[in-house]
Amino acid sequence: MCRRTNKNYPKKQKLYSRTVRGESLPQPYIGAIERGERNISLDTLERILEALDSAPNDFFQYYNDNYLSEDERARESALDGLNDLLVNRSAQEIRMIQQIVHHVLVTLDSHIEKNNL
Repeated sequence: MCRRTNKNYPKKQKLYSRTVRGESLPQPYIGAIERGERNISLDTLERILEALDSAPNDFFQYYNDNYLSEDERARESALDGLNDLLVNRSAQEIRMIQQIVHHVLVTLDSHIEKNNL
């Protein structure tokens, strides 16, 4: 497992250790994982995620900061905002919104294409 480089990680690390400790994984083992001294299996990762009540994408989200450009981070943030707006909508509402957005983007693309000619 990669070492964490997020500046807020030390605070999270203690929380991870306390939370996972109750899940029959020895504290020294968890500490070694957190320090990057041990590699873990997918089964162990799954146990840790279950103990933390965390989805894999949430758990590893801050790694993106190290690998994404500023523009990619801005896009990710905007997409997260859109997801937040849609998460409590029904499937039918989301399909309707998707159709509206599709029509808006087709119109936008056609205007951009005309201006580039």
